[in-house]
Amino acid sequence: MFTGIVQTKLPVLALEKKDDFATLTFAFSAAMLDGLKNGASVAINGTCLTVRLIDGQRVSFDAIGQTLKVTNLGALTTGSVVNIERAARFGDEIGGHLLSGHIMDQVSVLSVSDSADNRVVWMERPAHLAPFLLDKGFVALNGCSLTIAAVEADRFSVHLIPETRDVTTFGDVAVGDRINVEVDAQTQAVVETVRQLLHDPDVAARLSGKH
Repeated sequence: MFTGIVQTKLPVLALEKKDDFATLTFAFSAAMLDGLKNGASVAINGTCLTVRLIDGQRVSFDAIGQTLKVTNLGALTTGSVVNIERAARFGDEIGGHLLSGHIMDQVSVLSVSDSADNRVVWMERPAHLAPFLLDKGFVALNGCSLTIAAVEADRFSVHLIPETRDVTTFGDVAVGDRINVEVDAQTQAVVETVRQLLHDPDVAARLSGKH
């Protein structure tokens, strides 16, 4: 599990691609390496990957074809910068919200506007994700836990404070960028439960007064 509080951003040091498979390598700092072992989970742009190999400061991860297809990891090249978060541990402060690291889809950045202390980013709000992207609701974007600032029929926005711009890749986000999305699990559970209840004939009858 993760919290959506990105700890650092790192460039891809090496990238090996095969058919429906890729190995990504990064140079981790001493702080990021502390306690890290093969088999550990790390979020790369919000995508949960497993540590394959640790060689000094070099840490490698494998990504299968489905992961490369669903997430923006498939578009990475050597030098691409990504958000990194180590898995949460029991007792850690949860500064964001709980995340699984399972990306649902990608959305495109539609506009970016800056002021002295704020960056506003508008993104697509596709129909299949719209029920879970709600005003003032939580969302994870490239692994960052953020609160949705505004919602329109086919787009939504987030506001980024200087700390978020500095620590994460959102400091360099541009129109057209594809962003990984993980919706809030509690929101998804509530929406899906209500959907199922409304499709239950008995519930529908009671709501309509026909019982």
